Amino acid sequence: MTGIFKQKTSSNILLLLVYGLILKFNRFLNPAGPAQQPEDHFLYNWLIGVLKPLHIAPVLYVLISFLLLYGQALLFNRICNDQKLLPRPNYLPAMAHLLTTSLFIEWNYFSAPLLANTLLIWIYYRMTTLPNIQKPGPAIFSIGVQIGIVTLLYRPAIVFVALVLLALFVMRPFRLREWAINILGITMPYYFLALVLYLSNSWDWNKIKPVFSISLPAIPSSIYHTISIILLVVPFMIGGYYVQANLNKMMIHVRKAWSLLLLYLIMAMLIILADGGSNFVSWMLCSIPITAFHAAMYFYINSRRMPMIIHWIVFGYAIYVNYWL
Repeated sequence: MTGIFKQKTSSNILLLLVYGLILKFNRFLNPAGPAQQPEDHFLYNWLIGVLKPLHIAPVLYVLISFLLLYGQALLFNRICNDQKLLPRPNYLPAMAHLLTTSLFIEWNYFSAPLLANTLLIWIYYRMTTLPNIQKPGPAIFSIGVQIGIVTLLYRPAIVFVALVLLALFVMRPFRLREWAINILGITMPYYFLALVLYLSNSWDWNKIKPVFSISLPAIPSSIYHTISIILLVVPFMIGGYYVQANLNKMMIHVRKAWSLLLLYLIMAMLIILADGGSNFVSWMLCSIPITAFHAAMYFYINSRRMPMIIHWIVFGYAIYVNYWL
């Protein structure tokens, strides 16, 4: 399977759809409604408030979640190919995303982190293109607006503001004007939200401020969750080794893109601390950088059998998690 997705052929788009359906089809047989958490922010709560009176069947939420995950996989795969994160175009990032997101059932729920993750992929792409933009002002402002929307979906996502500022530091020479434009963009959604709340006579500061607490994440209470974490971490470490070993062969902008992914992962791990919840929904925000390093592992290992063995181990366990747990 890894050999098939290592090729860049248009038929792989359809094959990815079948691959994802095999992994996640049981979600359609046992559908769950949208996930709601105390950390959800105004936009997501408003969206759920709009959808609930419609009495939408849970299976439709599952369908939307699957399409979002499938779309995320294709979008991130295109970003990896455009930015040349791997030496040759392929569909390994898309395959890895559908596979890794099947290791936790919670990652397949319709949730605020799932919606935020979709926006964050696009934000990451815009950040990687910053060095090549002659007039970066509009792009930097757009990134700020999008990250502001992300924080209005999920309160702990406020830590991604630091990622955007670090991206400006890594990708661009320091210019105070650009940083000011970015901060203005980040606060813009809050201006509009405050205006709407004020005009509708429903002003409440608590609806705007991104409150969260720092606490240690819950220790996995199930051996199955522990195995899922191991199957995320071990391929990630192998992929990280191969990325590090091949850094000298990469162009400067590719190295920066990988560095940005690592910063992305660090910020997402801070989300886990900021959330401190008892479930794994918020861990979804780690999926994209982990996916990239998993794809690197499948690509760089010289042996033909080893990537295949690792893939089928993870695939088999993902099937077990989704169909028998």
